[in-house]
Amino acid sequence: MRLRQVALVAGELEPVRQQFFTLLGIDNDFADPGVGEFGLHNSVMAIGDTFLEIVSPQTEGTTAQRLIQRRGGDGGYMVLAQVDDISVVEKKIKELNIRQIWNIDRQEVAAFHVHPKDIGAAIVSFDEMRPPEDWLWGGPDWRRQKARLAQSIIGCDIQADDPSTLARQWSAAFERDAIRTGDRFTMSLDDGSAIHFVEAVDGRGDGVSALEIASQNIGSIEQAANSIGLHWNNDSVELCGVVIRFKAALS
Repeated sequence: MRLRQVALVAGELEPVRQQFFTLLGIDNDFADPGVGEFGLHNSVMAIGDTFLEIVSPQTEGTTAQRLIQRRGGDGGYMVLAQVDDISVVEKKIKELNIRQIWNIDRQEVAAFHVHPKDIGAAIVSFDEMRPPEDWLWGGPDWRRQKARLAQSIIGCDIQADDPSTLARQWSAAFERDAIRTGDRFTMSLDDGSAIHFVEAVDGRGDGVSALEIASQNIGSIEQAANSIGLHWNNDSVELCGVVIRFKAALS
């Protein structure tokens, strides 16, 4: 199991899309027509073989629009985990009485979303790709559209008023331990990526609050951040309602 994609939600797609293009050195993305089913339009950006998605509501009454209203602006939306065998994960989710809110089973992919009220804090998608090195949601040309300044998404933070309970809920669903280190709980996945559960201290409630991105060009990312007026602090910026932390990538 690995962290393959994280989705953020923005009230207006294009300004945020352009900021991420500049920040990460991206020239092209993928607009997935399938998200129209949820009343959204989107941008999916390849960062190595991981993906950052920005969604934005196009119609009234969408889950994304309600999330923006509830949390007072742009922010985290969804976490997508790639699994080896969707049937094994689905069995565990049913045992935990976690509801599915969407599913698909096609030749190239089997996936389902779980209810954020059951797992807590965010929509989670479990996805089996066939073959596993593919990623349907990235579009047909994602291998030629990778970010120049970043290598991969290596982690995310999920904040909650009660991070201990949230960590237990996600750990049960993912069948991975969440280890407490100081004031956070960390659940490591098979590829070395990690999901951190932290206390919500910004008054915005539960949700995805930060991303960790590996880069061999942190200096260039800092220059890009300054060029578009983002405040750079300890190798991090805030964009689309979340903190983006940059970590030195291994060569």
